[in-house]
Parts: sequence; C-alpha cells; structure tokens
Amino acid sequence: MTVEQQINGASATAPRKRSRRDEILEIAVGLFASRGYHGVSMDDVGAAAGVTGPALYHHFAGKEAMLVAALIPVSEGLLGGGRARVARHPGDGRAALESLIDFHVEFALANPAVIALHLHELDRLPEEPRRQIRRLQRLYVEEWVTVLTALRGELAPAEARVLAHAAFGLMNSTPFLGGEVDRDRRATLLRAATLAALLG
Repeated sequence: MTVEQQINGASATAPRKRSRRDEILEIAVGLFASRGYHGVSMDDVGAAAGVTGPALYHHFAGKEAMLVAALIPVSEGLLGGGRARVARHPGDGRAALESLIDFHVEFALANPAVIALHLHELDRLPEEPRRQIRRLQRLYVEEWVTVLTALRGELAPAEARVLAHAAFGLMNSTPFLGGEVDRDRRATLLRAATLAALLG
C-alpha cells in the first residue's frame, strides 16, 4: 500500500497494485531517511531497487524529483484526510479532535521514514515545491486550530496554533521510538499524550 493510500484510508484488503515507481520511491525514502539526502546517490537507489541507469531515470529525473514525489502527496493527503475527519463530526469538537488525533497517529506510526525525511530534508527542495508543501501544512494546522478554538473558547487562534505544533511534535516522534513497546500500545500512548496536551 502506498503512503497516499495509507493516509486516505484505502482498503487494506484490496489495495491498488503498487507500481515499480512506487517501489523505487519507497526505497529512496528509506535510504534518504537513514543516510540523509546528501548521503545517497541515484546509483545507491538504483542498486537497492535493482534498477540501473536509464531505467531508473525513466521513473525519476533525479533525487530532487524523488523528494518532491515523496513529500507533496503526503502533505496533500494529510490536509484532505484531516478535513474529512473534521467534517464527520459537525458540532462535536471533542469527537473531531479525537478523530484528528487518531488519523495523525496512524499516519505517523505507518510512515516514520517519511516523517524523518520531512523533518530533515524539506529545505533541500526547490523554492516552488517547498512553498507548496508549506502552504499545505499551514492549511492542515488550521484544521486543528479551528477545532481547538471551538472546543476551548479561552484559546486565541495563535495559542491554539502553539498547541497544534506541540501536538505534532508528540505524534511525529515515531522515527525516534524503538520497538520495545508494541505498535498498538505505542498508538494508545501517543493518542492519550496528545489529547492531554491539547485539552490541558
């Protein structure tokens, strides 16, 4: 299942068949996350994917194109998924907030390499795709701000924004978590910590 499918809740029983491009991109993301963008060459990606020379460039113009292909769909998927979660709970701020948290925690647990890539390599992108990602991120944050200010009337939007970013710090800690605690328990702990942080 691709990252986009995971975000958008595609059925795990009938996933779209992954293309060779999806497979190469997943390998590249893992390499970038573990070694750093500058520590990985196109040859490294090709070797790990079992693809050489022209065949690799048939799918991607270069490392920069891989980075763009990895990060923009994720930002689009988070915004679309966040809006959908909020829309399911009109007039119920608590349910909307819990749904947003569930959504983001599941994404974070499923995609730690993507999160690491975003945290450390976003500035490698050219100006235009970087601006596009930042815009999508801001819109996603505002979904959280809208829910928080409706739920907690004492919060100004700027204050809710501080809490939302703090919550992302908690949920996006997944690249740094070891395997000592099983996935379900990690999800439970992250959800509870995030909800407590946001509700004060």
